[in-house]
Amino acid sequence: MWPGRVRPVPEPVGLPVVHAAAPYEDAVRAVLLAHKERGTLGLAAPLGRALAGAIEAAVPQGTGVGPLMLVPVPSTKRAVGARGHDAARRIALAAAGELRGAGRSARVLPVLRQRRAVADQSGLGARQRLANLSGALEVAVGGAGLLEGGRVVLVDDLMTTGASLVEASRAVHAATRPGNSVFVQVSAAVVAAPPLSFEINRN
Repeated sequence: MWPGRVRPVPEPVGLPVVHAAAPYEDAVRAVLLAHKERGTLGLAAPLGRALAGAIEAAVPQGTGVGPLMLVPVPSTKRAVGARGHDAARRIALAAAGELRGAGRSARVLPVLRQRRAVADQSGLGARQRLANLSGALEVAVGGAGLLEGGRVVLVDDLMTTGASLVEASRAVHAATRPGNSVFVQVSAAVVAAPPLSFEINRN
């Protein structure tokens, strides 16, 4: 049943194809919150395994796409400072290790960065989140060249409305669009998403 493709409702324009390892509920929710908010860093390994499964579903082995470039969706400096760690990056590193152990070429490229301040996303609706994040990310100088020759997979611990992945995808494409030296194809994978986002639960 899982991992599987997920689509938020409503699905925002510009969202890449997203796969998730599990629904965001019960034990999965508890583990993600313990890792992100309470600093239970030992949970990065099992969460990385789950994310690796979602990445495999997004970009199956043997599809000839070249190395996997895992690009974490960055948290704000304020959030990272408050938590004491970057949850998405830590899980991405664990997932890359799992993929390499399974014989795949994978590396983490934290090339996205915040280019302006954003409001706290909690409490915002889907449209408000899109507006809040629009234009907030950019690829660091020199980062576009690192994405050449492989498949970019945007990675995060959780997708809710999809706004963060829309903005991350926009930023990557802005740095690698035709006319520049590099063009990439972008997919996305997350550990968890709301249960109704899974296609199997949708009419």
